[in-house]
Amino acid sequence: MEKRAVNPTPWLQHFNLSHGVAVDGAQRMVFLSGQTASDAEGKAMHPGDMTAQIREAWRQLGAALADAGMSTDNIVRLNMYVTDVDAFMAAAPEVIGLWASRSGCHPVGTLLGVSRLYDPDIMVELEATAVG
Repeated sequence: MEKRAVNPTPWLQHFNLSHGVAVDGAQRMVFLSGQTASDAEGKAMHPGDMTAQIREAWRQLGAALADAGMSTDNIVRLNMYVTDVDAFMAAAPEVIGLWASRSGCHPVGTLLGVSRLYDPDIMVELEATAVG
């Protein structure tokens, strides 16, 4: 499988994202539901801490991919739903490296501000598509 970033302009690269990702030779795709900073019972973790919630949601995304026989390096799309865009942007410099792929491919993604998620203490939900 070969992944290639498609970037007609460079501005998204500041966020380790690409305008597009071309994939050739993929044999399998995994579509993941949004992952949040929640415990095994669905209770919110790290209320009020956007950075900690992003890190935990990313950890859970990785765990779901591992269960599917993949890793975060297989992610080609990462959508981020947040209840506070300003808080996300403030946390971004500290957490962007989470989704910087070791293979050099940066996923496509969309940042969406939403009024709330399933629990009022959940501030971020990460939804991904992976190929392998």
